[in-house]
Amino acid sequence: MILIWIVSAIGILIGLFVIELLLVAFLPGFEVLPQTLEKTPKSSGEAPVTSSPLRKDVRFFVNGTALSAWLCLPEQRPGLYPCIIMGHGLGGTKDAGLDPYAIRFQEAGFAVFVFDYRYFGESEGTPRHLIWIPSQLEDWSAALTYVRGLMEIDPARIALWGTSLSGGHVIVTAAHDQGIRCVSAQCPGMDGEAFALESFKRMGIVHSLRMVMHGQRDLVRSWLGLSPHKVPIVGKPGTTALMNTQDAYDAFTRLMPEGYVNEACARIIIRGDKYRPIKYAHHIRCPVLLQICDHDTLVSLKSLEETAKILGPRAEVKHYPIGHFDIYTGSGFEKGVQDQIEFFRKHLSQ
Repeated sequence: MILIWIVSAIGILIGLFVIELLLVAFLPGFEVLPQTLEKTPKSSGEAPVTSSPLRKDVRFFVNGTALSAWLCLPEQRPGLYPCIIMGHGLGGTKDAGLDPYAIRFQEAGFAVFVFDYRYFGESEGTPRHLIWIPSQLEDWSAALTYVRGLMEIDPARIALWGTSLSGGHVIVTAAHDQGIRCVSAQCPGMDGEAFALESFKRMGIVHSLRMVMHGQRDLVRSWLGLSPHKVPIVGKPGTTALMNTQDAYDAFTRLMPEGYVNEACARIIIRGDKYRPIKYAHHIRCPVLLQICDHDTLVSLKSLEETAKILGPRAEVKHYPIGHFDIYTGSGFEKGVQDQIEFFRKHLSQ
């Protein structure tokens, strides 16, 4: 009798959950107004971002989908080049602040390969602006395979460079591929679960539940073959967005190119907390540069310290007294990129 009651209760709960999902998927009232990034003129002292004259556009394929990339080769010299593969973080594209890094690495004598994920930038894939972690990890693997096949590149001297979300991707990729020479992880997201808990405490239950419902709406609609439900990637404080802090909004305003579409499929909201690159850290066999921004509120700082402990002597840890986005520009960029160049010179030399 008790067993029948338990089974019935479970059945009722499942039925109510299914009804909730269908209501969220179809009922009006969940639309989110777009948030256009308000571009501001560059200050007179700010140097314009230029691209390398030795940069060329290339394409590679993942399951028949063409991905766009830049291949930047240093000045001609004998021998094959060591190469640094770069991919952006949450919602980023290769023309959103990665060029300055690529130029500095190229000037230091490295080949650089910078790519756009599927669904973003100049890469193909629909729906547009889908942040889907399994697909992005496949893109990293495909980029690695493509670069290893280039006649100019030494396949035994390849490094991975990731930032924020992709800082976790490079850890996972290197854990699966023992042929990676070294990894640079800049303010990396290593534990989505820990960050979700911290975000819940910061945002409160009402806002958190509403964000979950946006994610449910998009995911269920994808199951049913319907149009995606999208939310802004960044927004001003108090608005609905994946990141609604002033520093995130200001940083995207500075870094994103003209015409950037500030939106993403909302399903990442209920999938991001399942992503825990820290679980792969004990499989790493190559040196890792962990760059930690001490005032970072967009990744779990505790998880970064735990990652460093797991990596042990393989980790080279650098701390910077700045926030998450301060490492992309100004003095934060200069210090961070210098540390990266020294790290690459140490581990990519013959």
